[in-house]
Amino acid sequence: MLDVTVIEDAEAAAVSLDPVRARLLAELAAGPASAAMLAGKVGLPRQKVNYHLKTLERHGLVELAGERRKGNVTERLMRATAASYVISPVALAAVQPDPDRFRDQLSARWLLALGARLVRDVGSLITGATKARKRLATYALDGEVRFASAADRAAFVQELTAGVSALVRKYDAPDAEEGRDHRIVVALHPTVKDQPTPPTPLVEK
Repeated sequence: MLDVTVIEDAEAAAVSLDPVRARLLAELAAGPASAAMLAGKVGLPRQKVNYHLKTLERHGLVELAGERRKGNVTERLMRATAASYVISPVALAAVQPDPDRFRDQLSARWLLALGARLVRDVGSLITGATKARKRLATYALDGEVRFASAADRAAFVQELTAGVSALVRKYDAPDAEEGRDHRIVVALHPTVKDQPTPPTPLVEK
């Protein structure tokens, strides 16, 4: 099971957002289970659960983990294909954010558009690398800083911009025939406090 995977197909995205199926994905991320086992956990008839599992399997969100005999019946044990999922903007291709439409380094909405492009591009790279059975070379840095004042924050941004720009100028080799282009995204935003996750409502379908 992958730690996280990207959903690029619009139908698969819609399937994953269904409250019942999202609950089933969460249960199957914890370990393999059959429709009968899940029925008691989610409070739905086994037939209903089996219908939802087949839909999830058809879109590659769950897969067969094994089979076991229970009396005269062979039960299929299913598992989630990933512990968590990210929906790519590719799933909404016609309305996906485009950071090239405008550029405002102080705009939260432009930052959001950059983040969406990051999800889209890295998701596509992961898909391609997986098909080619190649390792994808990436790097990420994550951290937190508390500024004593707005002035300190502004000074930090100025120094960060100057430092990253200097590194880009130092290592950029536009004429290197064997080189490969890389995108750099640096973000700074207020920390979001963790919120308790509300229980997922179940709606019988």
